[in-house]
Amino acid sequence: MEERPRILIIEDEPAIADTLIYALSTEGFAPEWCATGRAGLAAMAAKTFAFVVLDVGLPDGTGFEVCKQIRVHSAVPVLFLTARNTELDRVLGLELGGDDYLVKPFSPRELTARVKAILRRTQNGAGPAPEKPTGEFVIDEERCLICYRGTALELTRYEYRLLKALATKPGRVFSRDQLMTAGWEDPGASLDRTVDAHIKTLRAKLRAITPGEDPIRTHRGLGYAVREAR
Repeated sequence: MEERPRILIIEDEPAIADTLIYALSTEGFAPEWCATGRAGLAAMAAKTFAFVVLDVGLPDGTGFEVCKQIRVHSAVPVLFLTARNTELDRVLGLELGGDDYLVKPFSPRELTARVKAILRRTQNGAGPAPEKPTGEFVIDEERCLICYRGTALELTRYEYRLLKALATKPGRVFSRDQLMTAGWEDPGASLDRTVDAHIKTLRAKLRAITPGEDPIRTHRGLGYAVREAR
């Protein structure tokens, strides 16, 4: 019998946690609940989870702080829950490596649908793919790895997706909308500023390898492109 995907719920409100446990269980998942960020991180250290549902407001810190610690060692998909719907919170959550964002109160059916959609996107690839040299970059799709001038880059999920889109077609100008579609499961949840922030961090990582050079070109009013091989 196939093992059910294990979902970690980090949420301090028992009523919400009970609702999530029931909704996820009925959809074929194996949810586990922790009421604090510290307990959630301990659970992740002890077990492997397919997904994390993470409340922003926790009694021992914020979900953003927990997500930062998760991203140090794991690329597991993370969906934030929050009582606030401010642009700042949404941008911060996505920039820290969150995959989606739901505002309380929410429909349990909507949450399970988003969990399924993100898991389909992150787990159901087309199978092993060979390394693809594209000028100064080499893309290993099987390992979700990109090398720049022979050096492997340490990239977040979104940085990888954005750079892959750009590097696969050197010279092509991608608009911010096109990059949001390439990088996020729900492009409507992202903002222009989010794309710009990720491009900024990508540039910093590339310049660390080749100081004084920037392979990503800004086309004002249009978008971004990776320069063609010289």
